[in-house]
Amino acid sequence: MVESEVNLTKTYDAIVIGSGAAGGMAAHVLTSHGLQVLLLEAGKKLPIEKELRSMEWPYDNPYRGQLPPDSHSLSFNEYTIRNPPYGPGFEKAKHLKSYIGSSDYLKNIVVNERENPFTGTNYAWVRARCLGGKTNIWGRLALRLSDYDFKAKDRDGFGENWPISYSDIAPYYDKVDLYLGITGVKENLPYLPDSIFQRPTKLNCAEVTLKDSLAKMGRVLTQYRAGVTTDGLKHNKYRSRCYGRGACERKGGCDIHAAFDSPTGLIYPAMDTGNLTLRTNAVVREVTVDPQTGKASGVRFIDNQTMKDYVVHAKVVIVAASTLESARLLLLSKSRQHPNGLANSSGHVGHNFCEHIMGPGVAGRAKNLVGKPSTLDDGRPGGFYLTRFRNLAEKHPKFIRGYGFEGGSGSTMFPRGTDAHGFGAAFKEEVRKNQGAFVGMGAFGEVLARYENYVDLDPFVKDKWGIPALRFHYKFGDNEHRMAEDMKETAQEMFEAAGFEIVNVSGRVLTEGWSIHEMGTARMGSDPKTSVLNQFQQSHDVKNLFVVDGSAFVNASCQNPTWTIMSLCWRSCDYLADELKKGNL
Repeated sequence: MVESEVNLTKTYDAIVIGSGAAGGMAAHVLTSHGLQVLLLEAGKKLPIEKELRSMEWPYDNPYRGQLPPDSHSLSFNEYTIRNPPYGPGFEKAKHLKSYIGSSDYLKNIVVNERENPFTGTNYAWVRARCLGGKTNIWGRLALRLSDYDFKAKDRDGFGENWPISYSDIAPYYDKVDLYLGITGVKENLPYLPDSIFQRPTKLNCAEVTLKDSLAKMGRVLTQYRAGVTTDGLKHNKYRSRCYGRGACERKGGCDIHAAFDSPTGLIYPAMDTGNLTLRTNAVVREVTVDPQTGKASGVRFIDNQTMKDYVVHAKVVIVAASTLESARLLLLSKSRQHPNGLANSSGHVGHNFCEHIMGPGVAGRAKNLVGKPSTLDDGRPGGFYLTRFRNLAEKHPKFIRGYGFEGGSGSTMFPRGTDAHGFGAAFKEEVRKNQGAFVGMGAFGEVLARYENYVDLDPFVKDKWGIPALRFHYKFGDNEHRMAEDMKETAQEMFEAAGFEIVNVSGRVLTEGWSIHEMGTARMGSDPKTSVLNQFQQSHDVKNLFVVDGSAFVNASCQNPTWTIMSLCWRSCDYLADELKKGNL
């Protein structure tokens, strides 16, 4: 793929800021409508297959897959004991990475924390500045929301309802399923709607045991619903179907692109239309406005490498930089017409920030599998998903909303159980004998969207490009901690009921941000006084400005957000193209 030269004298139909799930989808939809689109990405285009190397065995890597000696990845304790910015104190490390960057396969995908500081409360902020953003390394779980989420206020009285219902977005979920591919099994659950699934992966022995046991409790374990094409996509020449090979359990993407990533799934096909211009290494520092009308006129960006300033113009600006970076950009874009930041007459930009709480979980051993021959479980994009079961028909006395579990079992390229004590031949035999018998799962729970959980700009700290850093004012609340206690208790109960030997039960809540599922800093709503965007992710204040990433979420639900981000974006961009043709923007 060859990048086009950016014509800075041209007024584009649309500028899209960010090339991840949202930005890639915006580029795809708008170019398919015939619009001339400029896509700006803060990082570079990486030779991603050379980075991921998912067929490489750990013993073929000089560091067994870990980081080189000149790099350091932040640990849970470092996130918790130290205060942001996390750069000071790690001067010996040439490259400082977030916790997700602990692998040699991801070292060039996630940002250098020292160049990209933030301040405030403790937060494990994972950022990937490269073409495709975090879709290069996402966990692939692709779930739909339901009216249990969109109309959650009607059920428990907390927060706000979304200005849409499931029926509004369902056709766009279908479009995303068919265009990108998703694997799974239909379960007919009202709180977790089914997708249009391709061939599912299989559960292994321990997972089936757990599934059968849970069914007796009225709970549902289903195959991992992965954004992966298992049957192939005839309309996309850049992606292969899944062959069930490679180290899919690594914190890394898919180098044959069976798993969705934005470049091969959305951006390259958009380039083929001739309507997309791509500019990488473009760090956007401001959305510019017309001094007469107050409407968005374009963007100002800095070249990542040369540090030169550029301005480019468009009829419409689409912000898709990811939830936190999008809020930062809106707050940075101050002007006479917008003194508190762009699209912020409500004062809600940066507020109502929410995500998923993680940490509690359980590890067990299926004793009937000890010593059995190894199975091939590496090539699965995921193991299982245990769906929400709290606050559906009955109300829990201690907390509102819900949580689900992700988990798996089986034999993997790097065996489970190597943290056992020992060494030598006896130790190796013990690992071999047990590795296929381990089973584990961890919870993801909804963090309530509260106005007092917010981000703003630090008045003093700036990043490498001289742009004010983001400052966090964010902590889990009582509801989240009570939910976490229940996660731990139910995880152990369910494993014991399945007959697994309990190896470890964790009640530790991981640092805020660990889920990488940021949502809600520019929420949608019907009232411009209490929301930033309308139901089409269009600014209430600036009609030619759209924010199409997780920022628009009204609540976090407990389901992973990527599929919903792309479905909402597709719907909004259809609306945008229609309004632009009518001359309404």
